Amino acid sequence: MGVVANFIRERIPVSGDQLRELTNEPVPNHLRRWWFCLGGTPAYLFVVQIVTGILLAFYYEPSPKAAYESVHYITDEAAFGWYLRSVHKWGATLMIAAVILHQMRVFFTGAYRKPRELNWMVGMCLLICTLVTGFTGYSLVYEQLSYWGATVGANITDTVPVIGVYLKKLMLGGEVYNERTLPRFFMLHAAVLPVSIVLLLGVHITLLRLQGVTEFQFEDEPEDGPKHFNFFPDHLYSELIIGLVLMILLSVLATVLPSTMGPKADPLTTPEVIKPEWFFYVTFRWLKLFSGTAAVLSMGFIAFTMFVWPFIDGLVRRWWPKSEFSVFAGIFAVIAIVGLTTWEALVKH
Repeated sequence: MGVVANFIRERIPVSGDQLRELTNEPVPNHLRRWWFCLGGTPAYLFVVQIVTGILLAFYYEPSPKAAYESVHYITDEAAFGWYLRSVHKWGATLMIAAVILHQMRVFFTGAYRKPRELNWMVGMCLLICTLVTGFTGYSLVYEQLSYWGATVGANITDTVPVIGVYLKKLMLGGEVYNERTLPRFFMLHAAVLPVSIVLLLGVHITLLRLQGVTEFQFEDEPEDGPKHFNFFPDHLYSELIIGLVLMILLSVLATVLPSTMGPKADPLTTPEVIKPEWFFYVTFRWLKLFSGTAAVLSMGFIAFTMFVWPFIDGLVRRWWPKSEFSVFAGIFAVIAIVGLTTWEALVKH
């Protein structure tokens, strides 16, 4: 072992003390509470998605003629294919939920305020990329529901004024779902979106390191006590424990509720009920409440408002310094999202 250690030290002249000093950045006490460090949860799940996605890609064939059969082979014949596919599916579900919860935590604690407005906008980009990744992954199975879900999504895109028709062609590779659509979805899901997420994560973490995290003081913390704890090993151990719990949870979900196969896509038969994945329930219900263009424009306005909310909040706080307007707006938004999602989940048509 001494020979190996000397070999490494000669070629990588970094001592253990230097490494500890480099990584041992003080961490605010409030991050001992796991719900305040939810950002690490989707990052861990993203790594799980990359690993399981690569393994699944060895068997998957992105073409209308072979996609369904290749997923069927993964599910029913490949060694541990059912487990990998189920972990991938449940990992996507938990990752999307974790990103949403992280954004909610940042919003309700006001951690998006000056000087962190740009990082909030990067986080919104990450949320959108995560949702689109879920949508494209759902469409790859080439089941009846996933096929028609992609078709409905393309038709919704077509209603966007001015650029909608071009976005639809870019999405489908033509006017309608065709043999080029599935390979295009696969490239988006397996290459374009993951690379975009990695780049956005790099910007997000860089801004976080430059600005630091918003620090909070809780009533149960002594005034004269330490305000920070060490990143290594305390915070690292916490993240490892969270990762272990998530892996156990994913394995349990994959075993108890494994991914199944629905009917193969039939372009000539429209299913009686078309439902997207749960994270698009609120959008689907909104589209049913309003006409196409009005629904798309209103959703675009809501998304734009979410992007620039730190600046809206800044203006409100400039006029009313002690206003809780943002909190009430957030509560209303959460109630609306939960209500519309539940409504769409319970209604059959």
